Amino acid sequence: MARVLIRNLNKKYDEVHAVKGVNLEIRDREFVVLVGPSGCGKTTTLRMVAGLESISEGEISIGGQVVNEFTPGERDLAMVFQNYALYPHMTVEKNIGYSLKVRKVPKAEIKRRVEEAADILSLKEYLLQRPGRLSGGQRQRVAMGRAIVREPSAFLMDEPLSNLDAKLRVQMRSEILQIQRRVGVATLYVTHDQVEAMTMGDRVTVLRAGVLQQCDTAQVLYDQPKNVFVASFVGSPSMNLLHATLTGDGANLQIGSQTIEVPDSVFAKRPQLRPFCGRELIIGIRPEDLTIDGPGEVLVGRIGHIEALGFELIVHFGMDARNYVVEDKGGSEEEAKEALEATTLTEHVRNVARVAARSAIEAGSTISLHVNMEHVHFFDDASGQSIW
Repeated sequence: MARVLIRNLNKKYDEVHAVKGVNLEIRDREFVVLVGPSGCGKTTTLRMVAGLESISEGEISIGGQVVNEFTPGERDLAMVFQNYALYPHMTVEKNIGYSLKVRKVPKAEIKRRVEEAADILSLKEYLLQRPGRLSGGQRQRVAMGRAIVREPSAFLMDEPLSNLDAKLRVQMRSEILQIQRRVGVATLYVTHDQVEAMTMGDRVTVLRAGVLQQCDTAQVLYDQPKNVFVASFVGSPSMNLLHATLTGDGANLQIGSQTIEVPDSVFAKRPQLRPFCGRELIIGIRPEDLTIDGPGEVLVGRIGHIEALGFELIVHFGMDARNYVVEDKGGSEEEAKEALEATTLTEHVRNVARVAARSAIEAGSTISLHVNMEHVHFFDDASGQSIW
């Protein structure tokens, strides 16, 4: 058991700077999730920690020992991949114990470790079966068993649930967490699924175009995102982002043709907001902070379509206001800069509200939504950084 420490980690491929100065600590027994859009550098970061990818700059230490020059086998890490990588001709028992056999661990010790791992993973009754006869979830547990028996210093997991169906992914999220808690090993887990990240990580690290944006608990990322990218990436449905102007002394917020009042309590909570009076900025409103009934200022829109989920309605609506659109394809600095500055003027349906099931609304009609101003987020239009 050990902590993993990443300092100023960089990876360059010729002209492409894929990972840029990442600093991250995975404490002993901690489950840290690395999340971001495709191409943002998260798997490259994991592979550098594993020793499967060379490091351009920076330092990686495991258990207090710098491992930059260590081979993957010398780093005492166990990896779990999305494709399981099981040997189809071997039984579950032999798959789990294969790495120990290669290392010439005594047979009695292999048997003990395999049985212990099978017990943790509820695989005892499948030990004599071959992987082809198992379900996707069971095969993923076998892959984890192979990692557990090595008794590594840390686990590295690269999108291990991406090949499973939606229902099984939810089940396996819980199982992986229970296994990690029982084994008690520092774990770095990579995923592109922000819901998976939010539900699993002790801390969640958001990566964008190779740059670490924010690392904190899921709740802090949700309530206090450091910038507009984190705000838009974390949460489902995504936060509504709109261009707005604090008019006059800031008592009002102009959003398109509509004006809503800003209470003094908002400025008390965000002292840095006052200098933005009379200026344009970006506001963010979570879908659950727009309600049909309740206190607060009202925004009016036209419903495009409604998603009925049984327990709630997801209402997609448009307004005559400019939405701030965050686009991110990963990759070059130029693409990242263009994404941060991307805006569009639209009256199309780009906004979302979560309202109570069976609400008396229908597509094409006008809707009045109360805004919880205490929960509205404010971002600097120039930098995209949060205003507090």
